[in-house]
Amino acid sequence: MLNVFRLANGRLFQEEIESAEALVDLRPVWVDLDAPTPQEKGWIASRFGLTIPEDAVDDDLEESARFYEEDNGELHIRSDFLIDDDVTPRNVRVAFILKDNVLFSVHAEDLPVFRLLRLRARRTPALIEDAKDVLLKLYDADAEYSADALEGIYDALERVSARVLKQEVDDRAAGEVLAAVAKEEDLNGRIRRNVMDTRRAVSFMMRSRMLNAEQFEEARQILRDIDSLDSHTAFLFDKINFLMDATVGFININQNKIIKIFSVASVALLPPTLIASIYGMNFKFMPELDWAWGYPYVLVLMAASVAAPFLFFKRKGWLR
Repeated sequence: MLNVFRLANGRLFQEEIESAEALVDLRPVWVDLDAPTPQEKGWIASRFGLTIPEDAVDDDLEESARFYEEDNGELHIRSDFLIDDDVTPRNVRVAFILKDNVLFSVHAEDLPVFRLLRLRARRTPALIEDAKDVLLKLYDADAEYSADALEGIYDALERVSARVLKQEVDDRAAGEVLAAVAKEEDLNGRIRRNVMDTRRAVSFMMRSRMLNAEQFEEARQILRDIDSLDSHTAFLFDKINFLMDATVGFININQNKIIKIFSVASVALLPPTLIASIYGMNFKFMPELDWAWGYPYVLVLMAASVAAPFLFFKRKGWLR
C-alpha cells in the first residue's frame, strides 16, 4: 500500500496512490510504503529517483548499517517500532529515507504510531512543517506509545499482585500467574529495546546537524522523555522478578506440604512395621497354634504405635 501525505493549510492530508499517474502532480512531505509491491517501488523510483533497498526492513542488518548518509545526501535510518496487541507484542523494523525534503518510510505492516501521527496531524494545525518534523513527531509518538504500554504493564501487574498476595495460590493459579508475568516481562523487554533504539535514532539526527534550533530542542525533549521511561522499565523488571520469586515460593510451599505428608506417613508406619517383623520372626510354628490371642495383641500394639507418632506430630503442629 502506498500512501502520500501533503501539507495544506498547516494540516497533513493523506492520499492513497493506486497508479503512477497519481504521483505526477503531487508534492508530498511524506511517502509511506506499507508492505510495498515491486510495482509501487517502481513508481517511487520513477517519480522521485529513489531506489529502495531490498534489505530495507531486514532484521539482520549490522548496527553500523542502520544510520548512514549517502554521497548524494540521502539520509538512511532504520528504527524499530512497538506493536502492543493482545496476540503477540513485537517490534517492527521501519526504514526511513530522507531525500530532497521528502520522508520515505518502508515497513511490513501498519503501525499504531503511524496511525496516531496521522490522526494528530489532521486535527492539529501547524503540527508539521517539513519532512524532518514528520520523523521527529513519529519518534515522539513512539515514546508516548511506549509509555502507554508501560501503564498497561503496571495495571496487569497490579492484578497479578492482588492474586498472589491476597489469595491462596495453588499450583493451577501459580501456573496462570507465571504465564501472565512472563508475558508482561516479554513486553517490558520489548519496550526497553524500543526506547533504546529510538534514543539512538534521535541522537543520530542531532549529531548529523540536520535539525534547526526548534527541532533540536524538540529532539532533546524526546530524549528526556525516553530517559524517564528507563526508570519505569527498571522498576517493572524488579517488580516482575519479585512476583516470579513469590509465585515460585508458593509452588515450593505446596510441594513441601505434599512431601511432608509422605514423610509423616513413612515415620508413623515405621513402628508397626518393626513390630510386625519382630512378631513374625519369633515363632517356631504358626502363631495361631501357640497363642490364640497373638494376632489381636499385635494388631492392637501396631495401632498404638501408629497413634503415638501422630499424636506427637499433632502436638508439635507438623500436621497443619
